[in-house]
Amino acid sequence: MKTRFNTYDIICITVELQKLIGMRVNNIYDIDNKTYLIRLQRSEEKQILLLESGNRCHITNFEWPKNIAPCGFSMKMRKHLKNKRLESLSQLGTDRIIDLQFGSGEAAYHVILELYDRGNIILTDYEYIILYVLRPHTEGDKIKFAVKEKYPQGRAREGGIVSKEKLLDLLTKAKPVDQLKKVLVSNLEYGPAVLEHVLLKHNFPNATKIGKSFNPTESIDEVMDAIRDAENIFQTARGGQTKGYIVQKKEACPVSETNPTGEFYSNQEFHPMLFEQYSSMPHKEFPSFNEAVDEFFSSLESQKIELRAFQQERDAMKKLENVRKDHDQRLSALEKTQTVDKQKAELITRNQELVERAILAIQTLLANQMSWEDISDMVQEAASKQDPVAKHIKRLKLEINHISLQLFDPYADHSSSNGSDENDDKLPPMVVDIDLALSAFANARKYYDQRRSAAKKQKKTIESQIKALKSAEKKTKQTLKEVQTITNINKARKTYWFEKFFWFISSENYLIIGGRDQQQNELIVKRYMRPTDAYVHADIHGASSIIIKNPTGNPIPPKTLNEAGTMAICYSVAWEAKVVTSAFWVWGNQVSKTAPTGEYLTTGSFMIRGKKNYLPPSHLVLGLSFLFKLEDGSVDRHRGERRVLTANEEDVMRIADSAMSKDEVEVEILDESDDEEAKTSINVDTGETVETLVPEESNKEDSNIEVTFPETQINVQHSNDDKTLVAQSAYDFEKEPEGENVIYLGDDKPIFINQGLKTRSRGDSESQNKPSKNERVDSKKENNKTFKRGQKGKLKKIKEKYKDQDEEERKLRMEILQAPGNGKESKKNKKNKESNTDKNKKPVPKGPKQIAPKQPLEEVDDDDTTVQADIDMIDALTGYPVTEDELLFAVPVIAPYNTLSNYKFKVKLTPGTAKRGKAAKTAVAIFLKDRTITSREKDLLKAVKDEQLARNLPGKVKLSAPKLQTIRK
Repeated sequence: MKTRFNTYDIICITVELQKLIGMRVNNIYDIDNKTYLIRLQRSEEKQILLLESGNRCHITNFEWPKNIAPCGFSMKMRKHLKNKRLESLSQLGTDRIIDLQFGSGEAAYHVILELYDRGNIILTDYEYIILYVLRPHTEGDKIKFAVKEKYPQGRAREGGIVSKEKLLDLLTKAKPVDQLKKVLVSNLEYGPAVLEHVLLKHNFPNATKIGKSFNPTESIDEVMDAIRDAENIFQTARGGQTKGYIVQKKEACPVSETNPTGEFYSNQEFHPMLFEQYSSMPHKEFPSFNEAVDEFFSSLESQKIELRAFQQERDAMKKLENVRKDHDQRLSALEKTQTVDKQKAELITRNQELVERAILAIQTLLANQMSWEDISDMVQEAASKQDPVAKHIKRLKLEINHISLQLFDPYADHSSSNGSDENDDKLPPMVVDIDLALSAFANARKYYDQRRSAAKKQKKTIESQIKALKSAEKKTKQTLKEVQTITNINKARKTYWFEKFFWFISSENYLIIGGRDQQQNELIVKRYMRPTDAYVHADIHGASSIIIKNPTGNPIPPKTLNEAGTMAICYSVAWEAKVVTSAFWVWGNQVSKTAPTGEYLTTGSFMIRGKKNYLPPSHLVLGLSFLFKLEDGSVDRHRGERRVLTANEEDVMRIADSAMSKDEVEVEILDESDDEEAKTSINVDTGETVETLVPEESNKEDSNIEVTFPETQINVQHSNDDKTLVAQSAYDFEKEPEGENVIYLGDDKPIFINQGLKTRSRGDSESQNKPSKNERVDSKKENNKTFKRGQKGKLKKIKEKYKDQDEEERKLRMEILQAPGNGKESKKNKKNKESNTDKNKKPVPKGPKQIAPKQPLEEVDDDDTTVQADIDMIDALTGYPVTEDELLFAVPVIAPYNTLSNYKFKVKLTPGTAKRGKAAKTAVAIFLKDRTITSREKDLLKAVKDEQLARNLPGKVKLSAPKLQTIRK
């Protein structure tokens, strides 16, 4: 299969791409590390130019999946090429190199695309000094392709027709067995396709070999004419636009509803003209070469899916055919057995006297107590003397009391001598086993009985064959249907931009995303977080940076904030260590990548200014479920199913969740060891179980200062397979800058942040350096690697407190969610709250007042439109499909378990010992056994790939599901 441009292709495409000259660069994207998209614009006209290192260059009309994070090369080209005009696009000589010039004069930049060997893309300035190179390397000893080196333009080969003398010299120096086309391709610039075309036109077959069927001296004129034709083809291509052709191959495939002809045409090659060697092959014609190339490459992936499906269908049909062959072979063997048994019985009957005499002779010898060896010797000696009985004994099987006799049809010679044409009763000679314990007639009856038994077995086999074939055909049809269904699902499956992150949709329809590592943490903050979004994080090592997308700018409901906090905790070391802790949240305009003077930020770390709003402790409970993509006509049916609930609705949901949790049963996952279950607690050196610290609210009030507590970093140290939880002060008070606080985001280095609160005065420096009573206790416990007692009881009290809360308590909890974390409200906020309450009696939004920055954190580019469109598309995803819905595909989702309360399929995930892949497969198996599942839902779940199921699980898990016993039944 052809996958890269040759010289003729480059000539044709450069001519066709001249229409892009004068257009300006709007933006640049990358599909992968060697494929880039340049968006060009001129007034209302827009075009996208695709460059793939080593392979192709063309305009594309298809939507290619762009990388979420632009690579360094894309950013470099954006910096230098954005808003520049495309001034020229040309081929360097006849080489497979394209030079694109953007801008003019000293402001010009060149993008050089190399389409030979391993390929390359190089960005240079107006003097061809390399600014960035995709593949740095060295050619020979002098030519270097590296930054600050000059690109060697002069190395490109120049074209022109070869002289007759030089051509003759090339052909005479070639080896006698070399093919003519091979010699010309390696020495001329026309490429294999063009040369094969012109050689065929001049009656030189593809297999023409020098020295055998070809004499260079005699045929040099014909070859020269062919070379001139090749040059004319090149000149014609330089003169104007050419058509495009895709050469196809006819593939045989099983007949189905979608393919009644049983034929499939796969794309093999693309060319600017229909060459002679492809004229008899199936092909598709296009108005331009660019359209043919774009169609060829854009259909590669779907073609792979189709071919994979056809292979699966062929395998299914082959299995069915093997079943048929196996049954046919069994029937044939039974029929042959019946025929042979009948013939043996007939031969015994027709040779009754001979059989009886042989039985009597051997029995007599045995009665005389002769040894088996002596009997064998005596039989062989008698056979050598042409004894009429002994010469028919071919073998003695005295160990089973049998002998083998060579029997002939005694009537065969008689019927032949009489010239009878009735040969139906003629029996072939055959070696027959005779049982010495039976008479001749009894031996014949035994073979007749065997024949009848084989006939009955054949009848049963035929009956079972009909059932087996029907079953096999049914299974084959089902397999073909599933293959076709999964193929269609995979074609319709759209990978959303947020699937590369940790993600879920909150119970109130907010999209929540989180970084998988420090690079993704930085990416989602820099690229996807807006001032109106919420940033959620936890002061624990490895915690993910969570973004709550809030395009409306309205206050985010507390339930969504809690769910995002649970996500931040679960995707950290807290999951493995089984630590229950709390998260905090801030507005997007409080997060910055700008460090204070003299400080620096590591990858994945950010500066947070203003107060942090702490959330209640989150339990380590997630759930695995599926969201189903709805067809447009089914979206309205589910609109509003994820929304902010009223107080009564929340009570109903809480009661339902409580009732369901009582029915939950732990799922046994096979092939998993529970040996690690004994390590569930977090042990310190003293061997005590460590419970989560819940900071006590300060009962002391001071009118002049506000008390702030140091951030605590929780490190989980691993040694000898035991986990040790160590609480460390996040920073030293003496080294703390005024008005700053510290946060750890994915690494061990402290980052100072502005807390936005009143700081202690210098007169209180002693009290700053002197820890409080609680701090001294914690410090002491820190040194002993343990914590003070009584915390477990406080946790139980908190759980009991929030178990049955009323409306007043719920309001109080909402206020706590928005509080700065020290349990005390500033006078300014209190004054504003009272003022707003008196005025118009309108409710006050909880939390800090949102202040939009004068400038956004990051420059907004064209990707924002795509991101916003995808956010709007979450309404087309439902967790509870109904019978009337038309479902397109299923997307696995990992979310806090209470978020999935309205989902049709769900299992609870808690820290455990089961591996992620096995747990995910077990969960899907549970869903497939659900009595309420429809056939379409089954197909969609089966189409989900295993790697998509397990990639968002936080680690080793334990599964539990409601009403599991019912599902098992």
